Amino acid sequence: MKATIAILSTLALAAGAAGSVQAQEFEDWARVRSATPEYEKVSVPQQECRTEYVPVQAGPSYHPYAGPVIGGIAGGLLGSAFGKGNGKVAMAAAGAVVGSIVGANVQGSQAYAGGGTQPVQRCATVERWEQRLAGYNVVYDYAGRSYQTVLPYDPGRNLRVKVSVAPVAAGGEAPPRQY
Repeated sequence: MKATIAILSTLALAAGAAGSVQAQEFEDWARVRSATPEYEKVSVPQQECRTEYVPVQAGPSYHPYAGPVIGGIAGGLLGSAFGKGNGKVAMAAAGAVVGSIVGANVQGSQAYAGGGTQPVQRCATVERWEQRLAGYNVVYDYAGRSYQTVLPYDPGRNLRVKVSVAPVAAGGEAPPRQY
């Protein structure tokens, strides 16, 4: 009885194995016909800076009325040295007006000259475009057929490929696996 059960079990396993379909996989080499580099455009923001020199006013000792007042006094004194009588007064007044204008101009130009210039750094982000290698468009031949793929590297003259072989049932579909 035990022998009959063992024989029947062996026959059932053999029948199941004969009816099962398993794909066979192996690796082989294919001949590469071409490997064309593919590039993509990539935005690379960069910061560009430049230094500009801007004028600065004199420090806290700046008095906005000192130049016109001193210029007016000097002009009045200088103008009073000319003329006689009412003409002397008129010359002093004209000298004071001219002296005030000259004093204001001198003070204005010295405010910047006294302060000098100061470097100021101005920066801006600029967009630069670069072409970067995205991969290789590879055309290769295997078993008399041509194939195409994209790889992240240049494969060289030959490409290692994985080959899978499985029987095809009538009608072009692979039969279902039986276990």
